[in-house]
Amino acid sequence: MRYADGGGLTAKARQRRETVRLEAAALFDEGVPPREAARRLRVTAKSACQWHQAWREDGVGAPASRGPGGQRCKLSARCQKKLAAYLEQGPAVHGRHQALSGHCRTFVPTACAAPA
Repeated sequence: MRYADGGGLTAKARQRRETVRLEAAALFDEGVPPREAARRLRVTAKSACQWHQAWREDGVGAPASRGPGGQRCKLSARCQKKLAAYLEQGPAVHGRHQALSGHCRTFVPTACAAPA
């Protein structure tokens, strides 16, 4: 699953993930097979195989992150702040009461205007 905030990780955790990718490339350089690299680095075999394929095609730097995937957020910074504030307030403030608690509803603003 991809998240707009870089995988839901802190900057330190993203750096640690990047370090693991580069360690995998170093292991591949030494001739270590992807499944063994996965075991040593405690990652999934699927990830190691994907990194190995990238390493084979483009070299040592290939397994490095290319940044978050998907489209960039289309909300302005102002709208992002408003949305974060609305979500922090919770659904009851915006007209979703306990009577509806059994239903699965999501508040998705279509504009930056305050909800009615």
